[in-house]
Amino acid sequence: MVFQLDNRLWFPDPSLADDDGCLAVGGDLSVDRLLLAYQNGIFPWFSFRDQYEPVWYCPKERFVIFPDEIHVSHSMRTLFNKHIYKFSINQAFDAVIGECGHLRINEEGAWLGRDMIEAYTRLFHQGFAASVEVWHDEKLVGGLYGVNIDKAFFGESMFSLEPSASKAALIFLAQTLQSLGGTIIDCQLETPHLRSMGGRYISYEEYMKLIR
Repeated sequence: MVFQLDNRLWFPDPSLADDDGCLAVGGDLSVDRLLLAYQNGIFPWFSFRDQYEPVWYCPKERFVIFPDEIHVSHSMRTLFNKHIYKFSINQAFDAVIGECGHLRINEEGAWLGRDMIEAYTRLFHQGFAASVEVWHDEKLVGGLYGVNIDKAFFGESMFSLEPSASKAALIFLAQTLQSLGGTIIDCQLETPHLRSMGGRYISYEEYMKLIR
């Protein structure tokens, strides 16, 4: 069953999501609603060309990376040791989210439209979203962004303009989180790229214990 949201700040019980994880439609992308969503393992994901209202998901199995389990391949270790890339955090959020949206704008089902970009930019200015930037010769060549609440990082999107730049961003994020006591990176959806870097499934119950 998919619930219809209204202007009130609420979500249905996440356990009522359908088999694909779809829980609700409607509401808005306000800072308060997004924070309530992420604190309960819910996130918005919808094609902005086909859907005029946000669609909210809460999968029963969660694909995550634990910072201390990040897989760094031999080739990536070599890349890091060469110091080709430099890294920063929250120095170019607008550019990172802009590149993530630009690279996927022509894809079928593209979800990072103007409303989503504006919503996560508001979260960033409130201190709840963050970006990792990868630089090569002073040029932004890769990065990622997501929502950061307490010890959990909820990854949203990444991009790469040079070989392995997005992988490097994820490794840097995991290492930084581990050094700061972070516990989990929520990948939202499984991809071969993320599985190769240590991603695995855990139950919603275990997931909620970790993010709370």
